Amino acid sequence: MFNFNSNITSDTINEILSLRYATNQDLVFSKLTPTNFLSNNNSPSSEKIEQLLQNYIVNTIPKSSKISIALSGGVDSTIVLAMLDKVDLDLEIDALSIKFSNSVDETILASKIAERFNVNHRVIYLENYLEELPKAISITKLPFWDLHFYHVAKNAKYNFLISGDGGDELFGGYTFRYQKFLSLVDSKSTPQEKTEAYLKCHERDWVPDQENIFLDKMNFSWKHIHKKLIPYFDNSLPLLEQVFLADYNGKLMYNWAPLFAKITNFFNQQLITPILSPEITSYAIPIPHEHKYNFKNNVGKLLLRKILSNYVDTSLIQSVKQGFTVDTKNLWYSYGQKICKNYLIDGYVVKEKLINKDWIQKYIQNDNLEIKYINKFLGLLAFEIWFRIFEVKEMKSDNKLN
Repeated sequence: MFNFNSNITSDTINEILSLRYATNQDLVFSKLTPTNFLSNNNSPSSEKIEQLLQNYIVNTIPKSSKISIALSGGVDSTIVLAMLDKVDLDLEIDALSIKFSNSVDETILASKIAERFNVNHRVIYLENYLEELPKAISITKLPFWDLHFYHVAKNAKYNFLISGDGGDELFGGYTFRYQKFLSLVDSKSTPQEKTEAYLKCHERDWVPDQENIFLDKMNFSWKHIHKKLIPYFDNSLPLLEQVFLADYNGKLMYNWAPLFAKITNFFNQQLITPILSPEITSYAIPIPHEHKYNFKNNVGKLLLRKILSNYVDTSLIQSVKQGFTVDTKNLWYSYGQKICKNYLIDGYVVKEKLINKDWIQKYIQNDNLEIKYINKFLGLLAFEIWFRIFEVKEMKSDNKLN
């Protein structure tokens, strides 16, 4: 295991470049165990969830506050906005959406939702998503490239910043993952087989020749990656509950929760995530998967959708998961490929014999690169930028990538 000067190990980098999270992060929420997911056999109540959301908001946000909300137009942020509108707190609400260049424009739907609740709505347009990556990495102190929340926090008008995060993990929102996982495993599958199937449902996070990216110093091993995941599948929970356990204890725990906390702390903001309140979490986790996810129709977050249907026209409710989404393929051919060529081919991570230059050169000129390889190059770019900022201290946080 190689240790960098900034006390980060090669294991941390390997995890980020394979799972898009690192398990050495400081925890914002408590980890869950299989016991937490054991069903209590009670029929879940959407009315109870709605009341818990409202209670949390009333007990957390002072009356007459000015608040910003990250509004993607998805189920989670919309339901939080609906609850903010419902409670009698006399709030001044500023809704914020991000419009990424050459990507699906989710701000159109977000604007309609903001209009429905009569709140001010601002759209921040990002031409080059990667331009301020050095600044975002300097804040998080880790080499992540998918730091869209930096742009949300940077542009938030008020210091109370509300988000709808947590709905996917607590109420079954990763529908694209569930169908594929269930098609690959059955009740007789071993924990190792289920772990490998779970990783196959995250194909944008790694590439088939992943081992060829790293040189000996990095000591990359799929065995190490599997070791992190196997406990989530080595228990008696139903198959989908095992996926829910892995999802909660993965990117939520070790990616966006700690990263968002660092970003909002940098901007002196208080991040409020009503769906992830302790009361909602303890209520939602034991709910059996059939009350969260409809396998036949491949629709998730059934209970949240039921609540939301009381507040907005169903045509405004997205049928598939979106969130803040940048089209990485378009990003690659407009900015990413050029930037990666400039920084990676003779970059420090190559010179220091951490990353294989032959692998980079094999793919970087490809004019029809698969999304998984584009994402991997963006991850390597983040590693190089992190290395320049924290290891050799050659790059400043306000450097722009263009």
